[in-house]
Amino acid sequence: MFANMALRAVLKSSAAVLRESGSLCAAAAVTPSACRWSGPRAGCVAGSFADPPPVRHYVRAAKKKQTDLQSQLSDLPPSMLKMEYSAIPLAQTTNDLVKRLLSLELASHSEKLQLKKEQLIAKVQRDENDRSSLEVQVAILTARIRNYQEHLQKHHKDKANKRRMLMAIDKRKKILKNLRLLRYDAFEKVCEQLGITYTFPPEYYRRATRRWLAKKALCIKVFKEVQKQKAEQRQKMKQTLVSTETESPKTNTVET
Repeated sequence: MFANMALRAVLKSSAAVLRESGSLCAAAAVTPSACRWSGPRAGCVAGSFADPPPVRHYVRAAKKKQTDLQSQLSDLPPSMLKMEYSAIPLAQTTNDLVKRLLSLELASHSEKLQLKKEQLIAKVQRDENDRSSLEVQVAILTARIRNYQEHLQKHHKDKANKRRMLMAIDKRKKILKNLRLLRYDAFEKVCEQLGITYTFPPEYYRRATRRWLAKKALCIKVFKEVQKQKAEQRQKMKQTLVSTETESPKTNTVET
């Protein structure tokens, strides 16, 4: 009985507090919902069980979606046989289950990459037995570089493979440079067949600092001054030669 009386007293007191808080909000021309969210500083009673203020979520810049690099192995059909079984005639007449086991559908990535490498070599090799020419080396490096690029698109923190890719790119640049100097027609064919865009290397590889620019300007100024002095000396020598040639006939006439 005493417990019921205590519970009724608590409920009456809480109802009185809520009515009081509502009257304060109405007097301040504020809606009860705004008073509930505004906290105790807006004039509401501290015991009105007011909810905490909402957390502000500021707008963040949207991240740009990276375009997925198209794989160089996407043009290989899954029904195509592996490289070591393509020349066997019995593999073409087997049942579908065995043919599926021998096809690229269940092949590993290294087997597909080896087949793609052979396709690129066949485009640029000089003859069927050519395996060491500059064109073949460029084809092998191109397949390897594109494989590294696809791998780094998914695993951009793989520093070891990134270093191997940069080393392969530098090696291919040197080979293309030599091929361009030796056989320009083969160089154009390789770039066209493999889809390579050749860009000329920069004139200077070093970083252009203020000291280096000042030194370069001074060297150019000194070079021009030296060339100017040499031109003046050549002009003087020409004048002396002309004067000696004009004086020599006069001396001959005087001797006669």
